[in-house]
Parts: sequence; structure tokens; C-alpha cells
Amino acid sequence: MNEALILREDHGPIARLTLNNPAKLNALSDAMLAALHGRLDDIAKDDTIRVVILSGAGKVFCAGHDLKEMQAARASQNGGREAWVNLFERCSAVMARIQSLPQPVIAQAHGIATAAGCQLVATCDLAIAAPDTKFGVNGVNIGLFCSTPMVALSRNIPRKQAFEMLTTGEFISAERAREVGLINRIAKDDLAREAMEFAQTIAGKLGSAVRIGKQAFYEQAQMTTAQAYAFTGEVMAVNMARDDTDEGIKAFLEKRKPDWD
Repeated sequence: MNEALILREDHGPIARLTLNNPAKLNALSDAMLAALHGRLDDIAKDDTIRVVILSGAGKVFCAGHDLKEMQAARASQNGGREAWVNLFERCSAVMARIQSLPQPVIAQAHGIATAAGCQLVATCDLAIAAPDTKFGVNGVNIGLFCSTPMVALSRNIPRKQAFEMLTTGEFISAERAREVGLINRIAKDDLAREAMEFAQTIAGKLGSAVRIGKQAFYEQAQMTTAQAYAFTGEVMAVNMARDDTDEGIKAFLEKRKPDWD
């Protein structure tokens, strides 16, 4: 069951993961979260993959958590509290895994990305969307404030814009999402093709440098400015010491393409 919920297709150095439960709008159910985490762990160990695209099957990217499953937990111990805490812990672990993954992850959003689905877009390193995509953290409309999606959202877009989305429950357009920084690009024609082209641009860079850079990007963001400069100076020195970086610089100075295998 878990295998079917997340489809994986490799296109050379690019892996496409597809949330595959369109009948439930690709909701992040217990099984979906487990399947996604497993696929991410597999990719983390795969040195042939340089970039990941995360997409959704059917009409939408992801409609957030499975509310029916969450409601059913009310019949369990402590009225569901333990089950819900566990659910949000596991969801947070998946989000953390995306950012700890050595490879950059591009969200390919379409239809809607709401609540935990919007969180997923905000968590990915990069994002591209179809022109008519809607983004929202609209749990407040049913009395459930999107507190965990808020973590990723408020680290992507300005605070007042994030708080407005969280308190009004209103959707924003793809154009607005790009304006505030939730997504990088809006597809002009073919979303899947343009997401692949986006990924290919990154995959064409030196993989070891991108991996080093992604890890440093998130670590330095938690530091003071002075700490960040000291840390990233060390990171760049480690990067410089690599043979493939030496080849890249030599190739640039000699006006030729680098010989990176």
C-alpha cells in the first residue's frame, strides 16, 4: 500500500516523487507520511540523484491532513490527543527530512496546496506552480488553526502576510505566492516540463557543491550573522579542497567545460 501511495520515476539524475492518492486529494494520511518518509530516506542514500521533484497526482497537489482519519482518532486513548501529537510529530519529521535531504527538492504544485499541503510547498527548497494554483492555510475556517504549517510558512514569507493567511483562511493565487516568496516560478505552459527543466539546471551543477551548500544554507540560517560568516567560511574552505572544485575552477580559468564525472 505504501509503495503505491508514492510513485518514484528517475530521469537520469532527477527523481520525481508523486503523491498518489488523488481520490483523497493526496491527503497526508498516516500511510502517505510513512511512504513519503521512506522514499526520501531511499533517495538520501542514492548518490546518482542530484535533484528531487515532488508532485501530486490528479486534480490537486495536496489538500493537507486526512481530516476523517484525524476525527476517527477521537475514539482512541485520551480522546485522540496522543494520536494527534504523534501525527504532527511524524509530519514534522517528514518536513525536516526534506530539508536534511542532501539533494534540493522542488515542489511542483497545481490545483490547490492547502494546510499541510501548503506547508509541504513552503518546506521544499524550491517551488514551481501552475498559473491557477491556489495556496492556503485555511484550517481556521473549521476551527483548527494551522499551527504546524505556520512554522514553514512564516519562515518563507513576511510575517504579516503569513498571519493574514492563517487568520483569514483565504487562498492566495500563484501570482501572489510568487510575490511574497512562497514559490519561485509560475509555469508558462507545461508545468511538468518546466519543473523538469528547472531541476535539470540544478542537476547540471557540481553535485557535491550543491549538497554542501544546501546543508550550510539551513544551518547558517539559525545562527547570528557573525556565527554564520565563521561557519560558512569553514564550509567554503572544505568545498575548495575538493578535487572536483579544483577542476571546476581550472576549467573556468582555461575557458573550457569542467570534466566532472
